[in-house]
Amino acid sequence: MSTELLIQYGVIPIIQILVVMIVVLTVVAYGVYAERKILAFIHSRLGPMRVGPWGLFQPIADGLKLLMKEDLRPSVADSLIFVMAPAILMLAAFSALTMVPFGEGTTMFGYEVPYVIADVNIGILAMLALSSLSVYAVVLGGWSSNSKYPLIGALRGAAQMVSYEVALAFTVVATLMIAGTMSTVGIVEAQRELGAWFFILQPVGFVIFVICMVAETNRLPFDLPEAETELVSGYFTEFSGMRWAFYMLGEYAAMIVMSCLAVTLYLGGWLRPFPNSELTAFLDVIPGPLWFVLKGFMFMYFFMWIRGTYPRYRYDQLMTIGWKVLIPISIANLFFTGIIILLVQAAAG
Repeated sequence: MSTELLIQYGVIPIIQILVVMIVVLTVVAYGVYAERKILAFIHSRLGPMRVGPWGLFQPIADGLKLLMKEDLRPSVADSLIFVMAPAILMLAAFSALTMVPFGEGTTMFGYEVPYVIADVNIGILAMLALSSLSVYAVVLGGWSSNSKYPLIGALRGAAQMVSYEVALAFTVVATLMIAGTMSTVGIVEAQRELGAWFFILQPVGFVIFVICMVAETNRLPFDLPEAETELVSGYFTEFSGMRWAFYMLGEYAAMIVMSCLAVTLYLGGWLRPFPNSELTAFLDVIPGPLWFVLKGFMFMYFFMWIRGTYPRYRYDQLMTIGWKVLIPISIANLFFTGIIILLVQAAAG
C-alpha cells in the first residue's frame, strides 16, 4: 500500500475518530453541567457553584468521584452481561457518530479531509440501526441485575423504544422520499438543491421526529424506564461507579446522536438558512461546521428545557401517544408525502 493511501484511508480516519471521541466526551461532561445549571435557573436556584468559578470544574470533580467509587455487583447478577450492558449503550452511540456530516470538508497538507468519518450510501439506515441497539443495553442491564425494579424498567424501556421507533421510522422514510438518498451527505446536498431545509417541507414529520427522539433517549417526559419516584433508577439501579457513568455517558451521547440526526434530516446540516438565497449570503461568514454545532446545541438545550418544564407521563399515556397518535399521523404523513411527490413529478414530466 502506498503512503498516500495509508494516510488517506488509515491515518486521517483514526485522527477523525479520536477528535470526535474527545469532543463528544467533553460535550457530555459539560452537557451534564449545563443541564444542572439550566434546571437550577428554571427552579430559581444557582446549581453547582463550589468547584471552580461558577462551578466550572464540577464535571472534573464528578468524573474523579465516579472513578474512585467502589464498583458494586449484586451476588445474584449475571456477571458477564452485567459488565457488557453499559458498554453496549456507549459503543452504539459513538459508532453512529461516524456517519454524521459536520461540514463539506477541507484540504490539509495536500490531503482531502472530509468532515464525516464514513459517508456510506445507507448512512441514515445505519445510524438508526445503531441507535436502536441502545434497547439491548437497557434490557440486558435490567435483566442481568436480577432485581425487580431494574427488570420493570427494562421491560418499560423495551416497549417504549419499540413503540416510538415505528413512528420515527415512518417519519424518516417520508423525508428520505424527498431527498432521494439515504446518504447523510446526500440529504444535506438535497436540501441545498431545493434551497430550503426539510422541516419546511415536512413540518408534521419534524414535530413527530422531535417527540420520538425525546422518547428514544428516555428523557423527560418519557423517562418511564428510569422513573426515580417509582423505580429508584429503573434499569440501572444496581450499577455504581464507572459502570453507572457509562450509562450516563451513553445517554448523553445518544442525545448528541439524535440531535445530529435531526440537524441532518431537517435543518440543512452545515448549510446556512435558505442556502440558495442572496438575502442570507452574508451568513456565509459563519463556517459550515459552526452552523452544524449551533443547530445541534439548540436541540441539546431543548432536551434540557423540556426536562424542567413538563411532568412525567403515566405509562398508559405514554403508550397511547405512541400507538394511537404518533403512528397514525406518521403513516398519514408518509401517504400524503408520496402523493405530493407523484403529483410534482407528473407536473414536471
